[in-house]
Amino acid sequence: MVRRPYVAGQFYPGDRASLEKALGGYLKKESVKERAVAVIVPHAGYIYSGPTAGEVYSRVAIPGHVILIGPNHTGAGKRVSVMASGVWETPLGAVRVDDDLAGRLIESTPLASPDTAAHLMEHSLEVQLPFLQSLNKNVSIVPITVMSASYKDCVEIGGAVARAITASKKDVLIVVSSDMNHYEPDKRTREKDRLAIDKALDLDARGLLDVTASKNITMCGRIPAAIGIIAAKELGAKKAELIDYSTSGDAGGDYDHVVGYAGILIK
Repeated sequence: MVRRPYVAGQFYPGDRASLEKALGGYLKKESVKERAVAVIVPHAGYIYSGPTAGEVYSRVAIPGHVILIGPNHTGAGKRVSVMASGVWETPLGAVRVDDDLAGRLIESTPLASPDTAAHLMEHSLEVQLPFLQSLNKNVSIVPITVMSASYKDCVEIGGAVARAITASKKDVLIVVSSDMNHYEPDKRTREKDRLAIDKALDLDARGLLDVTASKNITMCGRIPAAIGIIAAKELGAKKAELIDYSTSGDAGGDYDHVVGYAGILIK
């Protein structure tokens, strides 16, 4: 299975030279890189969320294996969809799916299903790949999208992710792809997002799900983030740091209907 680029030329530049130039503007070579268990990064068009994503990726060492967890915006495919084998293409080249790690994950929980349909037109994971490729040209991935899940499901899936990583004995980074609150005024979005960010910084997965529901915080990747936090804690993570926060208004100038972007490092 070869997964072709779906949003190249829309969310990010569609040719190699332009994409490399764009990434060079977002990634800071002088930043000191550190090991992380997981990161939370946004997935909008690069002109909007690229600066925040770049701040995070500039700070983290990218190992040879990455588990990508993002929301399913399209409704296609399985509820918890794992692309178990194949290759993802971007203008920077091909990225191999780690079939060994994917297989371990699928075997670890009945909630995860091998599936490609969910990934064909989903942008949330695709936009992370050029950043990863730019920092580690040999990176391999396990792509996971999630439509819906209860907190109990998140505990099960997060535990399965941690078990798969531990059993593989590989150096693996968990990348959670999520934007924050959508299409409210900038001030209101920042207030709402702070509530969700505080729960993430406390590594409180249940609290994150509860506050986004009770305060109507339209964080599209709240479930992937909860799963990532649960997995990271099982793998020994003790703290989290907010690396950057912005809204689409910072780039586009429209502060009446913005989307929030948070970059968080979990270690």
